[in-house]
Amino acid sequence: MEDYPLEYYEFFVSFNEGDYYTCHDLLEEMWMTDKQNLFLKGLLQMSVAIYHYEYGNVKGARMMMLTAYYYLQDYRPKHWGLDLEKVYPFIEECLMTFPIDIDSIPYERIHELPKLPTLVLYLEDD
Repeated sequence: MEDYPLEYYEFFVSFNEGDYYTCHDLLEEMWMTDKQNLFLKGLLQMSVAIYHYEYGNVKGARMMMLTAYYYLQDYRPKHWGLDLEKVYPFIEECLMTFPIDIDSIPYERIHELPKLPTLVLYLEDD
């Protein structure tokens, strides 16, 4: 298996634990050294979208997830050991789950939002 930056491995752990804020920090640290890397930016946007949604920012989540959808497109089907054909159904389902008639909701009412699907990320041999 290829060697990746430590932050990339840590991203998988944080994502699978539901710590999307940490995912943002880890991916941003890598992306800041290579701002042309839309793969990292796409994963960053996907993580931030989930984070926004969990705090009631539905419009922000929708925009970020849509951006992730487009950023990751050129890296399909597989990049850096990540099978994007398993990620895309998750992104598409999230986009269909985000309420279209709500931009934001107070944190105290986030339990009223539809639940997002679950995605477990893991590295595969290239």
